[in-house]
Amino acid sequence: MWIKNLQETKSSMETQDLYCINQNSKNIPLASLQIPNCGLPSANLAAPNLTVEEGTSIILYCSVAGDPAPNLYWDVGNLISKHMNDSSQTQGSLRITNISSDDSGKQISCVAENIVGEDQDSVNLTVHFAPTITFIESPTSDHHWCIPFTVKGNPKPALQWFYKGAILNESKYICTKIHVTNHTEYHGCLQLDNPTHVNNGNYMLVAKNEYGKDEKEIFAHFMQGPGHEGEYTNESEIFYDPDYGTAANDIGDSTNRSTDNPDKRGREHLSVYAVVVIASVVGFCLVVMLFLLKLARHSKFGMKGPASVISNDDDSASPLHHISNGSNTPSSSEGGPDAVIIGMTKIPVIENPQYFGITNSQLKPDTWPRGSPKTA
Repeated sequence: MWIKNLQETKSSMETQDLYCINQNSKNIPLASLQIPNCGLPSANLAAPNLTVEEGTSIILYCSVAGDPAPNLYWDVGNLISKHMNDSSQTQGSLRITNISSDDSGKQISCVAENIVGEDQDSVNLTVHFAPTITFIESPTSDHHWCIPFTVKGNPKPALQWFYKGAILNESKYICTKIHVTNHTEYHGCLQLDNPTHVNNGNYMLVAKNEYGKDEKEIFAHFMQGPGHEGEYTNESEIFYDPDYGTAANDIGDSTNRSTDNPDKRGREHLSVYAVVVIASVVGFCLVVMLFLLKLARHSKFGMKGPASVISNDDDSASPLHHISNGSNTPSSSEGGPDAVIIGMTKIPVIENPQYFGITNSQLKPDTWPRGSPKTA
């Protein structure tokens, strides 16, 4: 059949010599040969496009033709919804019940097949359903701050953000961004450009279409406010007021924050007391050290230098003792041999031999210096 079709479409001298041999060994030109039971099959679905609502049921019909008679079967892929089929030689049906939103966008095909080949007709299943917020998370910081979310819905739901119970007016600094779309699923984030502590609070996302709506709330903390470092321990109690659906201001709830966590307050006070005690001990040690240094400076035991010292505590029989420090002592020519050096001053001294307890009887005449007068 294929060669015959080619011969009919391309008339040339080469095709005129083609023939077949029948049971009687007779040559029959291919162009005049009748070829039975050799027809390409066909399949035809009743509805080319199908749009249904979630939870409903539908029936699809398909008719097939061909020679020889084709076989009919359904290709439903990974269809989740419950389904069953009923087929005859030339017609078939497929029943799908309680259609799931997860089957939206999936393809269903009716296939006809015989020894010549196959044919199929397909339909895309479209399911309408109310939106669902399947994911929302606390903000993360990348190029911008982002509150990520995922919403499913068909038709595409409208998104609206609420901040502290009031509609959030979006701008170029705070806006909704959709990054990835997967048929009926939308991945995006609420993008905030350089938020501060005034942007802390509860954010609510509302997704709505003609079939319904869904909403979810998340607490966002971007930056600690001045004077409140480390005090955001209970996010839902500190920032969210269930009576008004808005965040409490920093001034009005300062008393509540101080009593929310008494254990933490006690630890903070104990830390302050410890720092004060340590500082007091260090200060006392410094005062004692300064006092000792000042006392040592004024003590005679701490005097240094080239000055001579006359000791009043010495029990020696000699009434005068002098100490010379060498280079700073005046020369002997300045005060004579009989002088005592006190400091930098030489004082002449006249010694009395009787002071030392030596009598004339103890002195021999020849012990006197030559030329010296004898005294009684």
